[in-house]
Amino acid sequence: MTEKNLNNEEAVAKLKELVEAVKVCMFATVQHDYSIFSRPMQHTHVDAEGNLWFFSNEHSGKVDEISKDNQVYLIYSHPGQNTYVHIQGECTVVNDREKIKELWSPLIEAWFPKGKDDPALCLLKVETQNAKYWDDNANRFIVFFNMVKAIATGDTYKKGEVGNLDVQQ
Repeated sequence: MTEKNLNNEEAVAKLKELVEAVKVCMFATVQHDYSIFSRPMQHTHVDAEGNLWFFSNEHSGKVDEISKDNQVYLIYSHPGQNTYVHIQGECTVVNDREKIKELWSPLIEAWFPKGKDDPALCLLKVETQNAKYWDDNANRFIVFFNMVKAIATGDTYKKGEVGNLDVQQ
């Protein structure tokens, strides 16, 4: 795999590209007993600084966990596209009603039927501290063909990219 280490705007653009292709991540928090717990969540927005935004219920277990240890881990995985992203970040609970209205979409109402004015509705902002990605966006047939070719020729399979994304400016 080709290794790339991207910085600043280039890193944010690559982060957006990768997570928008996957959409849903495993959002992992540290529980009170220091074990890791993850649940599937879909981000709502990736901003210009590389922060990821999620809607949540202010009274959920994850918000309680974040209030005690705000380090979270986002794991995006799309095996069909051979795309994987691991993000470590600091999470804060945001109760800004204007920001909630700005990021709201009708699809979110499926999870929050009381709508954007629900007093328990909040946002989770994950400030990306470290991000690593693996991306081999070729289809499965091409990947398989290249793997067989590498075996047949005695070469190492090297398709795709791996890299670090430093979004902090």
